[in-house]
Amino acid sequence: MTEKDVRVALVTGANRGIGLEVSRQLASRGYVVLLTARDLAKAQTAASKLGNAETVEPLALDVTDLRSIEKAAADVSRRHGRLDVLINNAGINYDTWETVENADINGTVMETITTNLLGPWRVCQAFLPLLRKSRAGRIVNVSSESGSLANMSAGPPAYQVTKAALNALTRTLAGELRSAHILVNAVCPGWVSTDMGGGGGRPVTEGAAGIIWAATLPANGPTGGFFRDGKPLPW
Repeated sequence: MTEKDVRVALVTGANRGIGLEVSRQLASRGYVVLLTARDLAKAQTAASKLGNAETVEPLALDVTDLRSIEKAAADVSRRHGRLDVLINNAGINYDTWETVENADINGTVMETITTNLLGPWRVCQAFLPLLRKSRAGRIVNVSSESGSLANMSAGPPAYQVTKAALNALTRTLAGELRSAHILVNAVCPGWVSTDMGGGGGRPVTEGAAGIIWAATLPANGPTGGFFRDGKPLPW
C-alpha cells in the first residue's frame, strides 16, 4: 500500500470517550489518525494509550480558537497534503440544569454555541481545502437525537438547540459539496457511557461504530443524512 492509498482522518475532541474510541477503530482499519485535543499533552497521552505509534498522531486543536484551528490545518497540510475524513466530535454542556426560561445566555448558551456549532463550522472551513484534495472525502458531524425537531420537547436547551443547528449545517454543507463528491452526514451515537453521558448507556464501542460507518461510506453512500447505527433518524 502506497502513501497515497493510506487514508488520513482527523477527530476533534479525541482524547477521551467516543472520540478516543473512534480514533482506535479508525487506526485498526489502517487509517492515519490525527487525534486532537485542546491541549497537546492530553492528545499525546491519549495517543499513547492506543499503542499505534505509526498511525495515530497527536495534534493540538481547540475548536473554540480560530488560531488553533488554522494552525492545525497548516500542520496537517504540511504532514500529509490532504485530509480524507473529518469527524467533528468535540461537544459540551448537556445542560439539564437549565430551562429556556432561566438559561444563562451569556454563559452556558454562548459557550455551547461556540463549541457545538461554530466549532464544527470553523473546522470545516479550515479543512475543506484539504478535503477537496481527497479522492473520498467524508465529513461526520457527531450530533444527537436531542437535536431532532420531530421528537424535541423540554430538555437541555443549549445542547438541544445547538445539535439541531449542527444538523442544519450538515444539510446545508452536504448540498454545497455534492458536486465535489464529499459526503457529509450527521450521526447520533446514542446514549453512551462516557464522562459526558454518564453511566448506564451502551458501550462506547457501539456508539463509535455508527460514526465509523459514516466515515467509511462508499462513493455511492448517502449524504446530507442523519443516522444512528447506519439507520436514518427523523430530522
